[in-house]
Amino acid sequence: MNEPGQRLSRKGRGALTNATNRFERHVHVAEDDGWGSLDDDLPPLRTTVQADTTRTIIARNQSPDIPFDRSINPYRGCEHGCVYCFARPTHAYLGLSPGQDFESRLFAKPNAAALLRAELARPGYRCRVMAMGTNTDPYQPIERTWQVTRQVLKVLAETEHPVGIVTKSALIQRDIDILAPMAGRGLAKAFVSVTTLDRELARRMEPRVAAPERRLETIQALAAAGIPTGVMFAPAIPGLNDHEMERVLEAAAQAGATMAGTVLIRLPLEIKDLFREWLETHVPDRAKRVITLIRECHEGKDYVAEFRRRQVGTGPIAQMLNQRFRLAAKRYGLDGDAATLDTTRFRPPRADTAQLSLL
Repeated sequence: MNEPGQRLSRKGRGALTNATNRFERHVHVAEDDGWGSLDDDLPPLRTTVQADTTRTIIARNQSPDIPFDRSINPYRGCEHGCVYCFARPTHAYLGLSPGQDFESRLFAKPNAAALLRAELARPGYRCRVMAMGTNTDPYQPIERTWQVTRQVLKVLAETEHPVGIVTKSALIQRDIDILAPMAGRGLAKAFVSVTTLDRELARRMEPRVAAPERRLETIQALAAAGIPTGVMFAPAIPGLNDHEMERVLEAAAQAGATMAGTVLIRLPLEIKDLFREWLETHVPDRAKRVITLIRECHEGKDYVAEFRRRQVGTGPIAQMLNQRFRLAAKRYGLDGDAATLDTTRFRPPRADTAQLSLL
């Protein structure tokens, strides 16, 4: 039974609600009908996957605070269910909720490899590092079946196109057979995101992600295979996980990481309400303080979207977090330059393999 006023949760899901997206005119709110209709826990929410009919696969950006100008997202939505995920609002463009829809109504891009071949074969294409895992995780659970990411990597390996990957998933180990030879030619690197070493916090905050120790094992496996591997302490959430920063970096360094990065929690659009709901349900004793500290990092607001400030914040709290990170990265040997990948080896796909499938 749920306590009066407590939000209903679904097992294995991060978001507590499925609030209407920002583009809808009507808002739907669950209300008790007087017969105790909100008393019982909701049944598990089944994941559904649809084929995405996108006509292009390389996304471009000109953001001055992001170290890449192109990326590939094999999926829309992410089954990992991380409650803080800054990509959640993108589901609103599909007419869906950034809440539970984002982590249960997913879209795969099965033609991604063919699309990539066509785009890499264009006469005007100029090679720069391709990023994966910048929006949704390329190794979320449905990748085991769909294998879109693996097919994309095969194209990148064939054309000797450099790739940088960020993931929370141990599934990346499946593709060491592709990534290790690429890394040997200076064409691949990976970052594994470790947000906390607390299993219980991870289970609630990132319900379908590999356990923290499994992610450290993944760092170890990638590094042992000769793949330049880093750790992302992201997002850093003041008052919730920031006290673990040094421990996470130390554990990652011991596992073989040679690089590190961090990003301050971002709460754009619908995420601010989703994250508040989560805090009030799972850590009610800390909820108010966490939000206060986050706002102190964003000029008294939930989020400031300006370039060069959105990921690092401003003010004393943000400065302290950034200073702690720099000192810890230096202490554990994670402060070197991220591995530079080779863009000179790229060769376009053969003309006879660049045509899209008609199936």
